[in-house]
Amino acid sequence: MVEQPSTALRERRRPAAQANEPPRSVLAGLIGSAIKASHMPRLHEQEGAAQGLAYVYRLIDLDALGLTVAALPELISAARRFGFNGLNITYPCKQSIIPFIDELSDDARALGAVNTVVCASDGRTVGHNTDWSGFAESFRRELSDVPRRRVAQLGAGGAGAAVAQALISLGTAELAIVDRDQNRAGQLAFDICSRFGAGRAIASRDMSRAIADADGLVNATPVGMVKHPGTPIDPALLRPDLWVADIIYFPRETELLRTARSIGCRTMGGGGMAVFQAVGAFRLFTGREPDADRMIRHFHSL
Repeated sequence: MVEQPSTALRERRRPAAQANEPPRSVLAGLIGSAIKASHMPRLHEQEGAAQGLAYVYRLIDLDALGLTVAALPELISAARRFGFNGLNITYPCKQSIIPFIDELSDDARALGAVNTVVCASDGRTVGHNTDWSGFAESFRRELSDVPRRRVAQLGAGGAGAAVAQALISLGTAELAIVDRDQNRAGQLAFDICSRFGAGRAIASRDMSRAIADADGLVNATPVGMVKHPGTPIDPALLRPDLWVADIIYFPRETELLRTARSIGCRTMGGGGMAVFQAVGAFRLFTGREPDADRMIRHFHSL
């Protein structure tokens, strides 16, 4: 048997240049509205520093810059020119950005929503969706034992499409989707049924009935954010045996979750989804495997 060299010997045989190799630099950012309080810069930069990367993450706040979604082509072009490795995309740009991206991953194409854009070295941009897997992983960790035969979902936008796919992948038999835009709710329900089978999702016009028939409720609307305070439903529709999840993470506990918890509902905030979508984005931006548990600890320290 050939004896393996000791760790110390292997270290001595390493080329000196490898030990002194400078950290790789990464430039990333987040495009969205009212995002000045976002934890994403520190979450990404702390994980980057832990991995020896020179990691810079910038906020590109449409509100602060006096811009609208009409500026997305210009912003994508600027990211290319300035050498960004990637961009995260949040409300209200997850669907609007698609026409300005060169390629889409299978998930992003199926969902019709992008929350992560990788800027390749050849200048091409590739859109991904790490929201759905982020929500699914958070749910598995926090609510894995709850019944989910029927679930009511509020919101059918970009985030809603991701949440719907996650809920179906987690075993939801029937998803009732409620949105102010009935056509949008209908389209999302149609897409889910086309991909996962007839009857797996319906567009509901009756929020009260949808919630009354459900095991759980997910808010995938912006109502509850700092910029959009309040609750998306009448609190009287809540009941103690209903579990309630929200994708909003700032504030950590929305009015909806606070009210639900006060009457005995099990709840899940948006922090887990935020962390796990960031885990996926970090992997795509850097080509390195992030430490998810470390990123969770970073998030809770912010």
